[in-house]
Amino acid sequence: MNNGDKSDGLDPVTFEVLKNSFITSVDQMAEQMLRTCYSFVIYNRDFSNGLHDAEGNSVAQGTQDIAVHVGTLHFTCKEVIRAFEGDMLPGDVYAINDPYAGGTHFSDVRLIRPIFDEDELIGFSQSNGHWSDLGGSVPGSFDVAAKDMFREALRITPVRLFNGGRFCSDVANLIAANTRDPRSIIGDIHAQAQATHVAERDLLRLVKKYGRKTVTSGMAAVQDYVERAMRQRIAALPDGTWETVDYIDRDPAAGEGMIPIRIKMTIKGDKVYYDFSGSHATIGSIYNSAPGATFSAVAAGMKTFFPDLPLNSGFYRIFEIVSPENSIVSAQWPVAVTGFLMPFEKIMNSIFEMWSKIIPERAISCSFNLDLRHAEKPIFMFYDWLPGGWGGRNGLDGCNATTACFGTGLMAQPVEGQERVNPVLTTRFEIKQDSAGPGKFRGGVGVEKTSILLEAEKSVISYICDRERAVVWGTNGGLPSMPHGLTLRRAGEDRDEWLGSVFSDVPLRTGDIFSRPTAGGGGFGDPLDRDPEKVREDVEHDYVSVDRARKDYGVVLTVVDADLAEYAIDVEATERERVSIRAERRARAATDPAIVSEMYKSGQIDVLDVVRHYAVILDWANGAELPETTRQFREMHEKRTVSHWK
Repeated sequence: MNNGDKSDGLDPVTFEVLKNSFITSVDQMAEQMLRTCYSFVIYNRDFSNGLHDAEGNSVAQGTQDIAVHVGTLHFTCKEVIRAFEGDMLPGDVYAINDPYAGGTHFSDVRLIRPIFDEDELIGFSQSNGHWSDLGGSVPGSFDVAAKDMFREALRITPVRLFNGGRFCSDVANLIAANTRDPRSIIGDIHAQAQATHVAERDLLRLVKKYGRKTVTSGMAAVQDYVERAMRQRIAALPDGTWETVDYIDRDPAAGEGMIPIRIKMTIKGDKVYYDFSGSHATIGSIYNSAPGATFSAVAAGMKTFFPDLPLNSGFYRIFEIVSPENSIVSAQWPVAVTGFLMPFEKIMNSIFEMWSKIIPERAISCSFNLDLRHAEKPIFMFYDWLPGGWGGRNGLDGCNATTACFGTGLMAQPVEGQERVNPVLTTRFEIKQDSAGPGKFRGGVGVEKTSILLEAEKSVISYICDRERAVVWGTNGGLPSMPHGLTLRRAGEDRDEWLGSVFSDVPLRTGDIFSRPTAGGGGFGDPLDRDPEKVREDVEHDYVSVDRARKDYGVVLTVVDADLAEYAIDVEATERERVSIRAERRARAATDPAIVSEMYKSGQIDVLDVVRHYAVILDWANGAELPETTRQFREMHEKRTVSHWK
């Protein structure tokens, strides 16, 4: 129980009414955002909202707010309180996007409104939206070569945008003028400000009905409730320590080799401790995480295993984090942090892995990583993300074509809307066959999207992703998914150019075609234990090809009617194939990587063979061996997959 409990013992009915009213108020903020925002990015739900008490603690977040913002809103609210304490007025609205003050990255701009009942401050409402451009050296503010924030974007420390209800147009115009899309910025400022007003209106309505003391007591009570419930659940679990490691593909400013993020989780009594000691130092690109974003990743990953409880600061009281300063998970000003999503996803999947051992009925394998693309011209900003596959689960296949685990709540952007506002034509957007990691319970499938740039001048493209080398992994004997990466076919050319998973400011010309698949989730459990009938169904649904059904699952199928997608299982051949794979797979996973590289370059094996059966990572542009990366990948593969094979 929190020693600072201020709930004053509400009766159960009033408590439930207030608890749900707080959440509903935040959901109403989301509805306001969707109907008034200017940005297509925000319209597709790259936003979150929150209600806070007078100290800045989170009282409620929305039911569809994206996971990546979980655990950061209270930090930025407290930063605004520090900046303006004693100088706040009804009708004020403040802006902040500072990653070093508890935010995520510069694109996530928060507007915060103090809420007064008469002359007493009783809380704050906050609206956080992803602005598609905040200046910096490249369109979209994602320069992968940036080593510090000065090439990234405009840093907004706490600033007043509305003063007692009066719009500070000079300040707003100063911010907007430093972006590539000032009109949308001004529009989104007003949309977010009105969203904060929605929560203010609802909270004051509750005060009028129940009284100020009852409402403020309810704001404390909902936090105490979540804390009590979580402490009881943690205390019921065995004490112990669990450790794991995941990797960023590489440091673009350094040599070959993946970048480790190490986590040791300890349960002691009714509290959980996360220690990131041993994680790599900050790297020479935007793939660093400031402390607030790391806190958010831990909260989002852990909350996945306790889905029934509301989210507020009561949840944050039951865990502590140790993150060494100047590490990749604790970057300090002015280290570049715009690509924090890459360590964020690694932290979430690592927490998934550790909690899957503690609560196995909710076990889940590794999920894919979101990817972002930007193409720019003064009159348009094409900002895109794709769904992919979540990891296979204990007893269930992974979710297909779903937004990334850290982007839960995002909508897949409608192609028609993109084409309406951008000179980009999508020619293909479909399920990616064989993208799911094989397992007794396979990962969810990813997608592939191909687009062509229409008439446009001086356009550039950036691709900010990961898991090209730290490929989405399987667990409990399951196999990996597939590498991420973008291919570009220049207008008039007849071959694709592999650009990989991380680049920025690459020129595009009219007629250029860019194609990018997203990985599926990792497999859970030995794929040779998967029911052959389920494999046959996967082939009928085009999730798995006939060839990979044999290679990955040992299931041999014959074609009954290809046009009707009818296949039959060859039972005897399947039994022989599975015996053969079991006899050979350990040795195959230990094959000399140099030999595997030559086999790949000669066309004897493909990229899925290389990753799934030989556990080798190559430079996918030319097939060259990556010795250190392969060593690291094989170490993970041995622990999570090979060691579980019979």
